[in-house]
Amino acid sequence: MRLISTRALKPGMVLATTVYNMRGQALIHDNVPITERMIYRLQELSIQYVYIEDSLSSGIHVKGTVSSKVRQEAVQNIEMAFNQLSTSKEKPSLLMIEDSATQLKQVIDVVLSEVKGNHDLLTILTDVFTYDSYIFHHSFNVTLYTLSIGLELKLSQKQLEQLGVGAILHDIGKMLVPEEILLKPGKLTEDEFCEIKKHSEHGFEILRQLHSVSLIIAHCAYQHHERLDGSGYPRGIKGEDIHPFAKIIAVADVFDAMTSNRVYRKAMLPHQALEVLYAGSGSLFDSQVIEAFRSSVAMYPNGMIVELNDGRKGIVTDQNRGVTDRPVIRIIEEDGQESDAPYPLDLSKELDKVITGFDPDYEPQSLKIK
Repeated sequence: MRLISTRALKPGMVLATTVYNMRGQALIHDNVPITERMIYRLQELSIQYVYIEDSLSSGIHVKGTVSSKVRQEAVQNIEMAFNQLSTSKEKPSLLMIEDSATQLKQVIDVVLSEVKGNHDLLTILTDVFTYDSYIFHHSFNVTLYTLSIGLELKLSQKQLEQLGVGAILHDIGKMLVPEEILLKPGKLTEDEFCEIKKHSEHGFEILRQLHSVSLIIAHCAYQHHERLDGSGYPRGIKGEDIHPFAKIIAVADVFDAMTSNRVYRKAMLPHQALEVLYAGSGSLFDSQVIEAFRSSVAMYPNGMIVELNDGRKGIVTDQNRGVTDRPVIRIIEEDGQESDAPYPLDLSKELDKVITGFDPDYEPQSLKIK
């Protein structure tokens, strides 16, 4: 499997993964030659990257952290819980939200079980879905990243369960933000941004009234936009005043925002987003949390074409846990020429070699489709 930009797709290439909507319906199937119409459809859906099967990437496998079924069911449960707020005529029914909170705890148990059972690094580009709403997809991803960080930090089972519920509900206050502001495609005015920022307080007020969740979970919603240096919101608190769970969710929240495709900005790849987080390490974000996340996420996912500081190009084949910026790659090009005999290079053992870029539009001469 090889990761490729949709702008580099050519008719005749074969998709390695099916593209789904969040109802679990297949929009474009895998293992069939792609057509011009399919390429147009992928680009129309704002999907930036897909995996294809070709001889260049033979033997390279990419496995998602959780199954497609678990992802779909989790996002649907999040949507139902959140929509109970938006459909209430005046004030949300606390009984309804209590029921939803119980269902979401069950979602956390399932997701946590899958994350624990998967010993591979977290890979975020494996499943290709289209989403009706960014919020529900975002809440699931933040939960997935948050639990991965929590496991790396060796939190207890009870802490992981609380942290997971806090992550899944961290943005519930957005359902009380006017839709025309929340879904606005262009730049927000100062007043509109102030309205958006209120979602932290809205979420806190909703969650602190629930008997089925702890006050810690309410503080996850309240504090996930706070920053170590006091530059965050809603209270501008600093350092130790911010709950440890909120510090974890903050990193997961920002990472997912950067790696998600939005109307006003294209998605970053994992290594690009992690570089931004590192720039704020110790000042905006907790350094220990960032290091834990770095240890659990694949910075350069399998199947990605990368460039080295010596000019060679390769395709990522395997990951090295603990040194996620130094995967194993298959060298496919050197001195500007395709290699007749591709060979492996383990960057964890070749410390003078570093990845300097990636090439999602790479098209080897030997595989060009006429």
